[in-house]
Amino acid sequence: MTDAEDRKPQSDEARMAFRPPAGVEVGESESETTSEFALPDGLDVPQPPGAEPEGSAFSTPSAYSAREAPPAFTPPNGIPAVSLIKDAPWQDRMRTMLRMPVTERPALEPVHKTEEGGPAVPRVLDLTLRIGELLLAGGEGAEDVEAAMFAVCRSYGLDRCEPNVTFTLLSISYQPSLVDDPVSAARTVRRRGTDYTRLAAVFQLVDDLSDPETQISLEEAYRRLAEIRRNRHPYPTWVLTSASGLLAGAASVLVGGDLIVFVAAALGAMLGDRLAWLCAGRGLPEFYQFTAAAMPPAALGVALTVAHVDVKASAVITGGLFALLPGRALVAGVQDGLTGFYITAAARLLEVMYFFVGIVVGVLVVLYFGVQLGAQLNPEAALGSNEQPVVQIIASMLLSLTFAVLLQQERSTVLAVTLNGGVAWVVYGAMHYAGDLSPVASTAVAAGLVGLFGQLMSRYRYASALPYTTAAIGPLLPGSATYFGLLAFAQNDVDGGLTSLSKAAALAMAIAIGVNLGSEISRLFLRGAGRGRKAAKRTRGF
Repeated sequence: MTDAEDRKPQSDEARMAFRPPAGVEVGESESETTSEFALPDGLDVPQPPGAEPEGSAFSTPSAYSAREAPPAFTPPNGIPAVSLIKDAPWQDRMRTMLRMPVTERPALEPVHKTEEGGPAVPRVLDLTLRIGELLLAGGEGAEDVEAAMFAVCRSYGLDRCEPNVTFTLLSISYQPSLVDDPVSAARTVRRRGTDYTRLAAVFQLVDDLSDPETQISLEEAYRRLAEIRRNRHPYPTWVLTSASGLLAGAASVLVGGDLIVFVAAALGAMLGDRLAWLCAGRGLPEFYQFTAAAMPPAALGVALTVAHVDVKASAVITGGLFALLPGRALVAGVQDGLTGFYITAAARLLEVMYFFVGIVVGVLVVLYFGVQLGAQLNPEAALGSNEQPVVQIIASMLLSLTFAVLLQQERSTVLAVTLNGGVAWVVYGAMHYAGDLSPVASTAVAAGLVGLFGQLMSRYRYASALPYTTAAIGPLLPGSATYFGLLAFAQNDVDGGLTSLSKAAALAMAIAIGVNLGSEISRLFLRGAGRGRKAAKRTRGF
């Protein structure tokens, strides 16, 4: 190296800390830059005879020995097999299996294959979602919708399915085995409609698919489902409007109204129904439809008071509210909450709250202007009830009958639900008026009998329980307590309004819990209805 080269500035590479100093010789076998994880020279590490082939996460490790393995956690007598009674309705059998872990579900029975190799999995999932959509849109509970979806999948040989139902979304996943990729599909429910005739037809289709003796191909199931969708409502529009009027008139009689009150309440309810239909035709949301429907009965009651007509205006307004109270959505929401579907229950109860607020807004606007005009609305005027029990029973049965018509029920179920509503009012009247018990307890017991009888009748006909219970709770709805609360707010009596509305909320919860409890009690006595059904463990709040 010359003197000129020594005077050149050293580069960064030349000044690296890992560069050997001048005069130190590096062997040919040792790299200049070694890693701290490299094995030192002279250390021999035993190598395996061969690399283990890459396998699945579920494959047994090569070092596993069955003789040296620790004892398994299987009980000494083995895992008890779950036997399902074939004579039980498909709702109970599917509900039982849905509440089991996938590994504990009984093996799928041999099913008939109407197509070579079985139907395509995506088409079965699509059919299942379409059936679940109709059930959920018709107001069926989330647990019953999942049971129906599971029954459809098992009828076509798909046993490892997991349906999931929320308020507006249905999804289902199918995994053939633990090592296969799952197939998932989803569907959104964007439109809801009350038609229990269509609901009964869908239940009949699921029942036929679940019957091993009935051979229904996938194309036939699609055809029947299309016919159900195209089916017209059993009652024309004028019948529905007349039914809403008769319902309001019957409800006004239950709270002490006479013939004039009956006619006035019926007229106000029919005007409200037509106004709501007009708002629906203009595309307004349901909130404004309920607000518009609540105004005519309240306006008619206020007008009679201003005109000094000797009638109970409060009974007219109370009767008009009965046709608007969302009892169906309330029962479904509480049922979903009690069965563990908390997201769907919260959404349904929020929907009930919006509907109720719409009714409150419509009635309060009319009552406020009525008070400003000098209408003498006495909160004590409708506290009395009709003292003729026979008239009350007839009115309650008429209310249930018209409610069933509004729900578009099959004509074959109208008589049964009418009798169920009459029995509910007899029990309520005997406990509250004759026995002098609290209205909340009387309502809960009467609603429990409605749920019990409705569940028994639905099991007898292998159909949904909604057509037998929803209309029968009509006479128990808290129409008078709701009106008194709104009237108190209109008269600046906030404490009285909160008290009345709290009573209305308590009565509504008593109805919903009573109906659900009656249904659960009926399953305890039905043969094989609750067998194998596991409940959630008590968490003690954590």
